[in-house]
Amino acid sequence: MLCKGAAAQGVRAMLGIDVSKATLAYSLLAAGTQQVVAAGQVPNTPAGIAQLAALAPAEHPWVLEPTGVYSRAVVQRAQQDGRTVLLAPPKEAKAFLAVLHPRAKTDRLDSQGLAHYALALPLRPFPVKAESVVQLEQLLAARKGLSESLAQLTQQRQVLPYAAAPLAAAIAALRAQQRELDAQIAQLCQQPELAIAHTLRQVPGIGPVTAAALAACFASHTFTHPDQFVAYLGLDVRVRDSGAYVGRRRLSKRGQPELRRLLYLCAQANLRRRDPDNPFKLQYERERAKGLSSTAALNAVARKLARTAWSLVTHGTQYDPERVHHPPHPSMPDPPLDNQP
Repeated sequence: MLCKGAAAQGVRAMLGIDVSKATLAYSLLAAGTQQVVAAGQVPNTPAGIAQLAALAPAEHPWVLEPTGVYSRAVVQRAQQDGRTVLLAPPKEAKAFLAVLHPRAKTDRLDSQGLAHYALALPLRPFPVKAESVVQLEQLLAARKGLSESLAQLTQQRQVLPYAAAPLAAAIAALRAQQRELDAQIAQLCQQPELAIAHTLRQVPGIGPVTAAALAACFASHTFTHPDQFVAYLGLDVRVRDSGAYVGRRRLSKRGQPELRRLLYLCAQANLRRRDPDNPFKLQYERERAKGLSSTAALNAVARKLARTAWSLVTHGTQYDPERVHHPPHPSMPDPPLDNQP
């Protein structure tokens, strides 16, 4: 992460880009005067991106929000030219833009606001993802869609007996597609940059889908401390204290929602395991003994699963249940969580 805002780093100008499916709205902002040097809109095509590249020298960074496939070509072209591309976190950027322009919201104003945001605050470089990681992420997204459709159709089959036959055929077809996706995901995890998925599957409760999602995350992001990874997932604790008032402790939910959901399911899976010495199941029981609700205790287990995954990836070690969990030091307990919706 940059230690200062881009303006403090000596950046002379910043190009903010608001990305949509069809267009790229841009604003080139001078760092010293905070004035808009150039602004406009180009199509979100290779030709339009080339116009952006010709707009400013290579030393002027670009900043944009992640928008999946719509922003990928922009980032790739900028990085190929040796430009610095900064990632504007969507939630934080949205709050900044609402303060900057409370009375209006347009693509042009958003691009201008993103440039202001990058000049004022430290932002991470936009992650560079290997083609195999992009492919794996898309397969996982498709699998999630299939799983949601399967759950919905299965429920309908139970309450719609006259439609049971066609629903059964649709369920069978979706399950076949799901098995095909699982095979493709397993094959992708053979790639060197994703091979850590096999190590992650040694952790109790972590299945092939969660292991693949974690491997894709670690292949495209760097976390120097486990707390950084926990915060990226949104499993960190949000504190709201003021004076004598002590607010309820809840999850921040500011990070990656899909991985957070998967790790929560992994925590639930540990409760169904029969091995009595499962460290994650034992942790759940300790958290419940402290008075935490079932949901809060599961979130604590999910947080421990995240830290365990980070340790295996960072240190290149194998899963060892004896080293996974020890009761926290009395002076440094894990902060309690209230009920989580």
